[in-house]
Amino acid sequence: MKIKILLVLGIVISMQVLQAQSYDELSGKLGGINVISTAVPFVAIGPDARAGGMGDGGVASSADANSMHWNPAKYAWVDDPFGVSVSYTPWLRNLVNDINLAHVSFYAKLNDVSTFATSLRYFSLGEINFTDNEGNSLGIYKPNEFAIDATYSRKLHDNFSLAVAGRFIYSDLTQGQTVQGQPSTAGISVAADLALYWQKDVEWFSNMDAQFAWGLNISNIGNKISYSNSNIQKDFIPTNFRIGPRLTLELDDYNKISFQFDVNKLLVPTPPIYYPDSTAEDGSRVIYAGMDPEVAPITGMIQSWYDAPNGFTEEMQEFSFAVGTEYWYNNVLALRGGYFYEHNLKGGRKYFTLGVGLRYNVFGLDFSYLIPATQTQQHPLQNTLRFSLLFRLGDIDKTKNAPKE
Repeated sequence: MKIKILLVLGIVISMQVLQAQSYDELSGKLGGINVISTAVPFVAIGPDARAGGMGDGGVASSADANSMHWNPAKYAWVDDPFGVSVSYTPWLRNLVNDINLAHVSFYAKLNDVSTFATSLRYFSLGEINFTDNEGNSLGIYKPNEFAIDATYSRKLHDNFSLAVAGRFIYSDLTQGQTVQGQPSTAGISVAADLALYWQKDVEWFSNMDAQFAWGLNISNIGNKISYSNSNIQKDFIPTNFRIGPRLTLELDDYNKISFQFDVNKLLVPTPPIYYPDSTAEDGSRVIYAGMDPEVAPITGMIQSWYDAPNGFTEEMQEFSFAVGTEYWYNNVLALRGGYFYEHNLKGGRKYFTLGVGLRYNVFGLDFSYLIPATQTQQHPLQNTLRFSLLFRLGDIDKTKNAPKE
């Protein structure tokens, strides 16, 4: 009898030790790498070389043809009747030469206070040889994704504007291939942006002319996306919160310099930490820390502010920052620089950017170059030159070559 009691006590103690070890293991995951991932990340890539030269920031930069991605409310402040921009970004150029992002944008001023704009973003994944489980070729395909945007931007005050944008997203990654026994389909989503922008001319030290601006853009507010007819697995699109200020200083009649700062946060639920090998009665996994991510998009946006498993500390880690500066000489030549920071536990992207811009009459040209800040974290755009072409059309004042600050 004593032997049986000792065996039972031994089993109970062993179970408690194993349980304590599992708790220790789970606790160790708190504060570990916990990256937020979404579908169609291509809609979150900065498309133009001007912002690319300023740390991939631009929520409060002066208005131009590529304001759609950064803050469509800035379109209300463009000077010219019409504008067009064409941008090209090679992707993973160090590994392949046929993946790229192309972007075309257009705007038209409707009157002194309102502007219409539209853009097309196309992401090509190059040629991919699909194979079955035995390695037999199923054919060579060219997966691709694209997004079409349109926005209406309007000044509500001498210093304030608001914009609403709509977006259609199409993602064809498998081109009808069967994946794990299920036929795949193209993913389709519809999203919207809500944006505002404020700017005002001010005086700086020694009566220096200056302009202060700030902007806010909540982008990609839309439904989840699925790549199968069953719709069992649906993924969030990259809904993003972006806010930041800009200060432009008129140094003299020929020189001016701007400083800007963008703050970003994905409005997508943070992945929780689950108990290992555990399921609830409904078949779902049991959460150890954090909140259930299987919620509706709007609920997910709200929940994203307080659902991190490690609490407030982890929520603060989910903010990324872009710092940029832009110098103009005689409204013709621009020099740009910037820095982008993302916490190590949330992706760890850290890089410097450089850029050059030229403006002459109706024509503009921008280049940017990215330099990783760490040796351990590489970037798909490192050692890659990005460029944008701009055309300002209509009744143009030839003395205004650069974007008005």
